[in-house]
Amino acid sequence: MTFRGKRILVTGGAGQIGSHLVAALHDAGAEVLVADNLWRGKRENLIRQGSPLIGPEHFHKLDLTDAEACRQVTRNCDLVYHLADVVAGINYVFGNQFSLFNVNLRIDSNMLAAAVANKVPRYIYVGTACSYPASRQTLASNGTTPLFREEEVYPAMPESSYGWSKLMGEYQAELAMNEELLDVGLLRLHNVYGPHCETSAEKSQVIPSLIRKAIRHPQEPFVVWGTGRQRRAFVYVSDIVDALLAVADRGMNRGVIQIGPDYSTSIRELAEAVVKLAGKPIDITYDPTRREGDGDRAADYAKARAVLDWQPRVPLSEGLRRTYQWCQQQLAP
Repeated sequence: MTFRGKRILVTGGAGQIGSHLVAALHDAGAEVLVADNLWRGKRENLIRQGSPLIGPEHFHKLDLTDAEACRQVTRNCDLVYHLADVVAGINYVFGNQFSLFNVNLRIDSNMLAAAVANKVPRYIYVGTACSYPASRQTLASNGTTPLFREEEVYPAMPESSYGWSKLMGEYQAELAMNEELLDVGLLRLHNVYGPHCETSAEKSQVIPSLIRKAIRHPQEPFVVWGTGRQRRAFVYVSDIVDALLAVADRGMNRGVIQIGPDYSTSIRELAEAVVKLAGKPIDITYDPTRREGDGDRAADYAKARAVLDWQPRVPLSEGLRRTYQWCQQQLAP
């Protein structure tokens, strides 16, 4: 797909993934609109080297639970990237399951209905690996990591309402695709990290949370939630943007394509790597009374390789280094 001259909406466009996607689309010559309520997104994420990526008329601070707002912002769009949802760290997700589930359902329903009503030709929805069944995301006694294929999301039994809400968003988009109401691209992402992440104690996810604690140590204790044995497949944000661009070109109407590496990293390994980057004496404390979430998961990304010519390119060590440097700049006194 040629992005030059296309009018493209990115919901959640001021967030971590969205802002990097906006930059890539800007560089490709697209007219980019952003819809974001700034709950986790930040306007400064849309500024690069002192220059705004989009003009003020292209930024829409909107509540996407408002169906009319969704209809207004999708008018005359050639493509919608729907990235917006309610998510944060594990404490927030499990502490707000009812509201999170319902808000995400409303956002997804409103955006898809608006795109269909306004005859948007192309619609890309982003789901999550949290939608895989909790019973299979477990630590194996022999140390092997479960590599998920796209179809293994069913029979469905995600651990959290967040995973359920995103699975319903996928299903709804697939229904629209099957009825040929619009062309649909579907990506299912594993754990994304990188610059423009949320660093606050209330909303941050595991990598920025650990980095914040390391930077602020000893003022903030370096406490890891759980035993540290839980594992995740981490994928750097630029690799996600590559997939988002590729799906518009080669992955429309091809069903769900998951994006993530075929190996996992324990939170203990992650904490030790962050401490090493900090370069100061930090004693790591584990709190097994805190939630750990799913035990282990990674991606069989054969479909992404075949359809999108995609594979992860940024090693975790390099991605962590870049993320640590960015967080250090953001958290400097």
